[in-house]
Parts: sequence; structure tokens; C-alpha cells
Amino acid sequence: MRSHDSGRGAGSWQQRGCQLRRLARNFELKVFKPVIIHNCLHSVTVVHDACHGFVDHLLQGIELNLDRIESYVKSSLMLVTALSPKLGYDKAAEIAHTAYQDGSSLREACLKLGYLTGEEFDGIVRPAAMTHP
Repeated sequence: MRSHDSGRGAGSWQQRGCQLRRLARNFELKVFKPVIIHNCLHSVTVVHDACHGFVDHLLQGIELNLDRIESYVKSSLMLVTALSPKLGYDKAAEIAHTAYQDGSSLREACLKLGYLTGEEFDGIVRPAAMTHP
């Protein structure tokens, strides 16, 4: 018996490898694409249903608590970035640190440290102006 007939020769392994690659290529093209398309359509359906559930069970009937939103905006330490161009990074960071340590607003901390007057602070820090380009 010759070595390539018994399946132990190098030629037979190479031939089988090529055959397997050809089969895999055909299998990929003919079977995997429809499976991928089916899975994508299923995913779109799941996202669609989730969005409708989100609207139906969470967004409908929700009301804004404007007073609470305003208090969150006024106490936000992120507004300190508006002070950096006027006062510099170090003083702005000191204001933010003081407000954080005292549990006060940036305006109160700025007035306490004496860097700006209340009118100057209100003229520089305008949250509504910082929400769009």
C-alpha cells in the first residue's frame, strides 16, 4: 500500500485540506449570510420592541421637576470651567474644591474667597449658554 493511499502521506493531507477549505468557503457563502441577515433582523426587532416598551412604561406621563433641576444645575461643580478663562485654572480649581468641601454652590465659594462679585459671577457662569455651541 502506498503512503498517500493510507492517508499518511503529505499529498493526501494537502488534498484534504484544500477540499475542506473549498467546502468551508461554499458553506460560508450559502449558509452563513442568511443566518447573519436573520440575526440582524431579529436584533432590529428586539431593539424596536425595547424602544416601544421604554416609551410606554417610562416616558409617557413623566413630568419635570423644574425646581429640582434648577437646584442641581446651580450646585453643579462642572460649571467651574466657565471661570477658568477669567480667573485661571488654579483659582477655578480652588473655588470648586472649596464648594465641594463646604457643600456650597460655586457662587457662594467664589464670593467667600473674594475672587468675583455676585454680578461678575452671574455674568460669567450662565448654564443655559453652556449647553449649545
